[in-house]
Amino acid sequence: MTDARVHRAVREVTASAPAGVLYGLIADATQWPLFFQPCLHVEQLDFDGTHERLRMWATAGDEIASWVSSRRLEVGRRRVEFRQDVTAAPVESMSGVWTVQPLGDRCRVTLEHTFTVVGDDPADVARLERITHANSRAQLDRLAWLAERWTRLDDLVLSFEDTIRLKGPAELVFDFLYRASDWPGRLPHVHTMRLVEETPGVQVMAMDSATSDGTAHRTESVRMSFPGAGRLVYKQTRTAPLLAAHTGEWSVDPDESGVQVTARHTVLLREEAVEQVLGPGATLADARRHLREELGEASLVVLHHAARHATGAVRVL
Repeated sequence: MTDARVHRAVREVTASAPAGVLYGLIADATQWPLFFQPCLHVEQLDFDGTHERLRMWATAGDEIASWVSSRRLEVGRRRVEFRQDVTAAPVESMSGVWTVQPLGDRCRVTLEHTFTVVGDDPADVARLERITHANSRAQLDRLAWLAERWTRLDDLVLSFEDTIRLKGPAELVFDFLYRASDWPGRLPHVHTMRLVEETPGVQVMAMDSATSDGTAHRTESVRMSFPGAGRLVYKQTRTAPLLAAHTGEWSVDPDESGVQVTARHTVLLREEAVEQVLGPGATLADARRHLREELGEASLVVLHHAARHATGAVRVL
C-alpha cells in the first residue's frame, strides 16, 4: 500500500448538547439504526467494555453494504476509533475516528475517515468519496438534530412489543413472516407489496397499507433475515409522517410447550408533526398512545395470520 492510494476525509458539526451525551450517542452503535439514517442494522458480536466488534448494514448510495468493524471506545477522551475488519468491495481498507470536543455550552464533533480502494480505480475512489461524504454528513446532521432535543429524547423514543404463543411448527411461522410478498390478499390492511431480494437474506420492500381508520399510506423498509435464530429485523427507510425513524424485529422462539412469536417496535417521534397529524393541542403523550395502538394492532394482525399459516387455525395459548 502506497501513500498515494490512501484517501482521507474530515467532517465536523457543532452541536448543542453536553459532551457526554454526544459521546454516548456515538458509542452505542446498537442504537444507530434508530438515530442515523444511513445505518440499517447493527449486530454486536463482541464487547469487553472498551473493544467491540460489530456487523453493520447501511445504505451506500443506491446499494446496501455490509461489513464487520472493530471499535475502541475511550470514554475519558470522548473518542471512538474504528476499523473495518471485513470490508465490502471496492473498499480495500477503511478506518477512522469520532471525537467530541467541548466548546463551552456546545461541542464540536469530528468524524475522520481513511480508506483505500482495490486497484485505486478513479471511478471507485470518486464513488466511495461521495458515499462517505453523504453518509457522514447525514450522521453528523442527525447528531446535531438529536442534540437540540437531548433533554426530551426519552419522550421522543418509544419501544414496545407484542407476543402470542401458539402450537405449530416454528419454521412455518417464520416462513409467513419472511414471505411478505404473499401478504396482500392475506392480511386485510396490506394492499400492495413490492419485495426485492438481490442479496440473500436482505429484502427491500415497499408496502401500501391502511391504518385502523382506513387512511392509506406507504412505507418502505429494508429487512435482514437471520433464519437460524428465528429473527427478521428491519428499518423503515420511508416512514409515516409522525415518525423520524422506525426500526423493529420479528422473532420466533420455539420451546417445549409451543412457539412464542414477538413483534418489537422502536420509533423516534417527529415532534413538530404531532399536531399536524393528530390535531391542534395534541401532545407527545397522545402521539405515543396513538403509535402504540396503531402499530401494535397491525403487528397483532400479522402475528395471528402467521399462526393460522402454521397451524391451519389460530390457536393462541
